[in-house]
Amino acid sequence: MKAEILCVGTEILLGDILNTNTQFLSRELANMGFSVYHQAVVGDNVDRLKDEFKLAIERADIVITTGGLGPTDDDLTKETAAEYFNKKLVFDEESYDFIVKYFEKLGVPLSNNNKKQAYFPESCTILKNDHGTAPGCVIDEKGKCVIMLPGPPREVVPMFKNYVVPYLKKYQEGVLVSKVLRVSGIGEGSAAEKIKDIMDKQINPTIAPYAKENEVTFRITAKADSEEEALKLIEPMEREVRDRLGDNVYGVGDTSLEEVLGKLLIDKKLTIATAESCTGGLLAGRLVNYPGISEVFMQGAVTYSNEAKMQRLGVKKETLDKFGAVSSETAAEMAEGIAKTSNTNIGISTTGIAGPGGGTEEKPVGLVYVGLYVNGVVKTRKLNIPGDRQKVRNRVVNKALDWIRREIMIL
Repeated sequence: MKAEILCVGTEILLGDILNTNTQFLSRELANMGFSVYHQAVVGDNVDRLKDEFKLAIERADIVITTGGLGPTDDDLTKETAAEYFNKKLVFDEESYDFIVKYFEKLGVPLSNNNKKQAYFPESCTILKNDHGTAPGCVIDEKGKCVIMLPGPPREVVPMFKNYVVPYLKKYQEGVLVSKVLRVSGIGEGSAAEKIKDIMDKQINPTIAPYAKENEVTFRITAKADSEEEALKLIEPMEREVRDRLGDNVYGVGDTSLEEVLGKLLIDKKLTIATAESCTGGLLAGRLVNYPGISEVFMQGAVTYSNEAKMQRLGVKKETLDKFGAVSSETAAEMAEGIAKTSNTNIGISTTGIAGPGGGTEEKPVGLVYVGLYVNGVVKTRKLNIPGDRQKVRNRVVNKALDWIRREIMIL
């Protein structure tokens, strides 16, 4: 069945708020096996809302709206739906009692306008709002199902999961199941080229690449009568993709490089310390994102000046004078210095020119050296990173985390 999402709110069109409802609903509907071909956003204008509403209902079997259920005069979603289906708005005592108690619990006086939220199109199904004052509702007739949800995501998500999902079960025609492979260290084009023949022949399951900040993901999606059957369809394609991409695949689903790396470090009982110059603590911050990293992450030093590099890490003055702070030699001494002074298995360092100024023809903006010390062996990498200051720093951190991951996988 076809579903469509219509988000109501001028604040979305003005860019005042981020429309996360569409992302959430699209993902949930896809997981249930519904096809979403259109999404729309319309402001709080009755004529434009009617036009979008009519168009959505003509195109789709299921229309889900968010927003426009509030107490003010420009909250018109229920009114528009009632008019389309030739229904009166009727007062629901139970919903009003809930709204009254909600305000009492908050210790806030109830406005007369809030009574508007207890009116619904006659004979509709009312959806409780456990996290706000605007109940949702469903009109399901004439082969069309219109589901009206409030606007705030903290209300939309639980209402959809607790009440809409059970309601829509009767319309499910099989399920769509997706598995996301997360890839680092290779660009989208290069990764896609390695599995081009797989993508060219795809039917069910399908595979699609998505370029994200500092990484690529491949979403493998299968349609079947059950989740178990869908996963069986996904398995051979996943295995083939992993064979082609090798250790560029670092994780599955909602994970991150720091999560994967943190688990590896703990499992292998490898301690680590960081010495940062151009990244200014971002690398340590990413490691600390992983709960439990305190088992292995001993300390991090932001050694921005040459004096700090010498005093804290033992970088030689001769090295700095001869090669400069931004050099392979300095990165190596930084990595070894932080590991030895912290008594860790691993030391990782970053030194470079993040910009926008400070670059020269010999050492341009975006030039960064990363040093890695692992159990007595020191290696360095030279990076040339395009982008503004923040992008350079973030990309360096991502590459450093990925490099550590690859090195310790083979230990």
